[in-house]
Amino acid sequence: PLSVSYAFGMALNGANGSTYDAIRNVLELQGLTEDQINQSFKSLMLLLMQLDDKVIFEIANSIWYDDTFPVLKSFIDINKEYFDAEVTALDFADPAAVDIINGWVSDKTHEKIKEVLDKIPADAVMYLINAIYFKATWLYEFDKAYTTQENFYTEDQGTKKCQMMRTTADLNYYFDENFSAVTLPYGNEFYNMTIILPNTQTSIKDFITTFDLSSWQTLLNNMAVGKGTVELPKFISEYKLIMNDALIKMGMGIAFSGDADFSRIVEAFSIFISRVIHQTFVQVDEEGTEAAAVTIIEFKIISAPGGTPELDFVIRLDRPFYFIIHEKNSSTILFMGKIGLPEWKE
Repeated sequence: PLSVSYAFGMALNGANGSTYDAIRNVLELQGLTEDQINQSFKSLMLLLMQLDDKVIFEIANSIWYDDTFPVLKSFIDINKEYFDAEVTALDFADPAAVDIINGWVSDKTHEKIKEVLDKIPADAVMYLINAIYFKATWLYEFDKAYTTQENFYTEDQGTKKCQMMRTTADLNYYFDENFSAVTLPYGNEFYNMTIILPNTQTSIKDFITTFDLSSWQTLLNNMAVGKGTVELPKFISEYKLIMNDALIKMGMGIAFSGDADFSRIVEAFSIFISRVIHQTFVQVDEEGTEAAAVTIIEFKIISAPGGTPELDFVIRLDRPFYFIIHEKNSSTILFMGKIGLPEWKE
């Protein structure tokens, strides 16, 4: 997801040696120089924020450090230049520090994510934070008059009720023996939500484990255009995850260990990544989508090793599905998630 990439893009500017290589490789930026990487982050940020005047897309980056922590000016300067990072020194021992950081996150996500940071540990010295906010209306809005209460068949909680929306339009779609997919465009069609429904024999968990970047590109390249009906439940999805284990499995283990080298952040002592917190909010209704994401990288000091005939298709999303919100031209993935049970609150 984009938010995680931007947070680690900033961290990359402080990493050295094998730690730098590990972060760069997980971000799939091999073969690019550091300047090319920074320029690509800056260019993409400007592109996404200016791309569609019918879509609100905002991205913000910040650096927070304890006021006793001797952070290198060069690290601050490069992240200000390429990531437009806001920089603040705080007394991390002050109980108000958590509220100040959470206040920044709440402001940048239009109050959709209010309390992402639960505490500041005594040995924490720095936080790198990315926040993204997205609000867009469907190109083909769902008529509220056609929204009805329908069954949704969960994998482990039986049959539940949902608010099922309906629309019929000319859309990009794909069907094969493994899954069905449809793309719903926003605004001027630069931003889209692609919804993927695995076949009835495949669980959403099993599908996600096999659906990789190559599968995603293959899907996009093989979609057809046709007139179809989409039945999609309204939902609000809120998710929070500590990403340490996932990132370590992907090859970033050294950054979380006593061997981490972030000597381009601080020279006086060694630091490592202690937590990566990722939180998202996605609301989908008849008018469109509102979404937010936040990623926080926490650093600590190292103290020890550590169908009907007239339609081409019909897709009814009445069982767990996967969604991806993305930008068409750059193929940038903004948000993604699975809906095992579509929950809605007025």
